[in-house]
Formats: sequence, C-alpha cells, structure tokens
Amino acid sequence: MSKKIGLLVMAYGTPYEESDIVPYYTHIRRGRKPSDEQIEDLKSRYKAIGGISPLAGTTKKQAESLQGALNENYKDVEFQLYIGLKHINPFIEDAIEQMNKDGIDEAVTIVLAPHYSNFSVGSYNKRAQEEADKYGIKLHHVEQFYNEPAFIEYWTTMVNDTLQMIPKESHDETVLIVSAHSLPEKIKKANDPYPDQLEETARILAEESDIKHVSVGWQSEGQTGEPWLGPDVQDLTRDLFNEKGYKHFIYTPVGFVCEHLEVLYDNDYECKVVCDELGVNYHRPPMPNIDPKFIEAMVSAINKKF
Repeated sequence: MSKKIGLLVMAYGTPYEESDIVPYYTHIRRGRKPSDEQIEDLKSRYKAIGGISPLAGTTKKQAESLQGALNENYKDVEFQLYIGLKHINPFIEDAIEQMNKDGIDEAVTIVLAPHYSNFSVGSYNKRAQEEADKYGIKLHHVEQFYNEPAFIEYWTTMVNDTLQMIPKESHDETVLIVSAHSLPEKIKKANDPYPDQLEETARILAEESDIKHVSVGWQSEGQTGEPWLGPDVQDLTRDLFNEKGYKHFIYTPVGFVCEHLEVLYDNDYECKVVCDELGVNYHRPPMPNIDPKFIEAMVSAINKKF
C-alpha cells in the first residue's frame, strides 16, 4: 500500500467574480477597504481583460497537472492535492486543516512563484508551517525553482520562438525585458535573495537563448507610499528606446507563471500602450500555464525534498 503525502500548492488567489473584488482587496490591504476610486480602477482593469482573471482556473489546472506528474513519478507514494490561497478561500489555513481531517501527517509545499523572497514565498511557508504545527503535520517546503533546468528551457524556447518571428536583420534592435512582481525596496536591506535571483534568471536567459540584448525590470508595484524595486517596465521601455533606439521589445514576466491580471493588463495593455506611443513592436511569449516543461521544473524541485 502506497504512503499518502499531502501536496499543498499555494498561490496568491484572485476574485472569482466581480462581487469578490472588494473583499479580496480588503484582505490584501489587511482589513482596509479600498476607496471608491480604487475600486472603480480595479473593476476597469478586470473589464479590460475580459471581465475577470483566468488565474483561479489556471491555478487549479497547474496544481492538478503537478499532482498527476508526481503520482506518475513516485510508485510507492500517493500525493493528495490541496490548494491554499493567500487572499481568498480556500485559504492556506483551510487546506492544512483539511489535511489533518484527512489523516495526512506529512506534506510537501510549493508556491506558484519561481523566485524566493521572505516577503512572498517565505510568508506563504510561514503561514502553512504555523498551521501545520498545530496538528503535528511535517512539511517539506520548496523555496524556489527559477534555476531548474526545465524552467530555464521553457523560457529559452519562448525567447527563441519569439525571435524567429522578428526579421533577422532586426535582432540587433531587439531587447528582452525580464521582469517579476516588484516588492518594497526595503527587502534589499535584509539581504533578501529575490532581486539577485531575477538578475540571475536574466543572465542565464542571455547565455542560453539567441537574444543579444537583455534588461531587467519590475512591474505591478503596490501603492503603499514607500519605494518599491525598480525600474518599472514601462519606464524601462521608454529609457531603452531613448538610449538605445530598440525597435522590438520582448517582455518575459518570468516571476509569474500564467496569464492573469498582472500580465494581461500590466504587460499586454500598459506596456503595449508605451510601445505604441514610441512606435516600436510589442512581443510577449505565452506564459508557462500547464506546459510540461514548467510542470517538470516543479517536479524536479519537489524531488530534492525526498
């Protein structure tokens, strides 16, 4: 009989429908409801991408694909899937509580974010650990998978495929912008590895792919009144055009793992608006979603925990 191990897949979460927008963002803001103006802005962003984010459905598919791949990989272990979200139900704590009810005493956790920060992945792991400790459930945390060969291979292929669509004579005028979700700049004072990991991802892509010019940017920063990591991808686009005269901009938001609000709006709308203003070409390869290489990268990271 195979041993049952919990598989806790954690993610940010997203409103399931328009009525969830206010409670969801109130939770993000630690109980402070957004202003009417902010709510209208948020609703307009969701409307611009078709009404609501596809994130919830994609998260479920990614988690199920990962579970399937793991159960194929391990013959003496059966992974039982639990999804725990940071800002909407099912919350991380709900998933751990259900594990306990199901008699699970050991689990592996992974956050659907490739790079590690104490502020992001670390906070998910902390919440999961605190809840698991109440029930004596042993957790094995995957902290990052940005440097897994399959993850790099996925993005290398995407960059090269995009370059194939750009005339060869324009490759010298093409730049790759590698980005992730910005975080408060104060994380640098705590020697948080997050900025360095994104830089490393960009460096590896520059080495592995056929791209000649690579730059690192940040996106989707919060409105907290404190400095956040920069440059913002929109500012970076303008600066690179003004300084280098690039004609083709390839955006790879490698800190995200699927199409959702931050990619569909912050990249496909806001960055494209800047490109259109400058008269340059906007390119954004498909996100990993449930691509086998992406799933393989997470399986490989989990393998190292057993």
